[in-house]
Amino acid sequence: MFVAIKTVIALLSLMILAVAAFSGRDLLSYIRKGFWTRRLTTTLTLAGITLVVFVFAAVLMLAHGVEETLVQTGSDENVIVLRRSATTELVSQIDRDAANIIKTQPEIAVGQDGKPLASTEVYVVINLHKKQSNDMANVSVRGISPAALQIRPQVTVTSGRVFQFGTREIMIGSNVAKQFQECEIGKQLYFGNDHWTIVGIFSAQGGAFESEIWGDVDQLSVAFGRPVFSSMTFRMTRPDQLDTVKAHLQKDPRTQYVELKREREYYREQSQLMADFISILGLIVTFIFSIGAMIGAMITMYAAVANRTIEIGTLRALGFRRRNILSAFLVESIVLSVVGGICGILLASLMVFVRISTVNFGTFSELAFGFTLSPSIIFWTMVFSIAMGIVGGFLPAVRASRLNIVNALRTS
Repeated sequence: MFVAIKTVIALLSLMILAVAAFSGRDLLSYIRKGFWTRRLTTTLTLAGITLVVFVFAAVLMLAHGVEETLVQTGSDENVIVLRRSATTELVSQIDRDAANIIKTQPEIAVGQDGKPLASTEVYVVINLHKKQSNDMANVSVRGISPAALQIRPQVTVTSGRVFQFGTREIMIGSNVAKQFQECEIGKQLYFGNDHWTIVGIFSAQGGAFESEIWGDVDQLSVAFGRPVFSSMTFRMTRPDQLDTVKAHLQKDPRTQYVELKREREYYREQSQLMADFISILGLIVTFIFSIGAMIGAMITMYAAVANRTIEIGTLRALGFRRRNILSAFLVESIVLSVVGGICGILLASLMVFVRISTVNFGTFSELAFGFTLSPSIIFWTMVFSIAMGIVGGFLPAVRASRLNIVNALRTS
């Protein structure tokens, strides 16, 4: 952020120098005439900058979309319990005795029925066929307790109904219903050596739960031969009681092997690996593209210097300083990059209507997410675009400022 602020300050300083050399109207007119004279090269350079900015913004939007999808899945009021050192629910195990002990903690909120708002859960992965490609893909199956729907109010049934506990009924997330075969209400899926009837479709405000299948934890435990739970999630009476619960459980030898995290923190950690991978890979590609865009801007500005040699010589003869010429040409390059940056952001903003699905590196199951635009992404994209303009226009601007007055005026 500090580097970005310094860049913006430097840009404002350059513009002040340019305005000091020209009136605001004359400067804009000078730049506009220069662009119109070289409209072909200007258009090509603008298209190159727009493309690079589009890729840069889309990469940031994609990484941010992964984080938003997973982070908003959790709640700061909920705590997830895993086996210590387990990175995901897929590799975690909590025995039933420990789960029963955790449920007795006084810091856990109680529902209207007088029972603790805690859900013991089983998390497994199955294979289903995709609708479009007919390829096999992993889908997460979560066995839940009745309290799960109370501690996760963002989960709402959009079609059908909630499954009945104690039966082989399931409900599926909206993303699963869109992407996989036979995922419709009334149809059956075969896994865990049994048939499971789909009775409902649910949404979770765009969270990762929409890419899961939910059923009764006891029924799924038996079907998959899981005598232990994968995790446990509970609602605290107050969000600041996490350390108190941890201290209680650490004193009991039967629960010392568990680890407690805020649910939102857990899902933020889940998003980190995939978001970093997307960002690094995308930024490497963007850097390669940006070199071409900066070369294009440099060629355009060198052409501007060559076409306006007499103008530059006349300005120098009238008393304009070298720094005035340098700032004027540099501002011209920056204006070109700003326009390209705005076009690139507008183009990238259309990606918010696109939703893609890929493998979650943490759970190895399918995760659907979209491109998400934020003010910080717009800011960093414009900083990146302006930086390209400065780098691409600096050397031509220096050349223009160093032209000899006599030689410039002799050019025919």
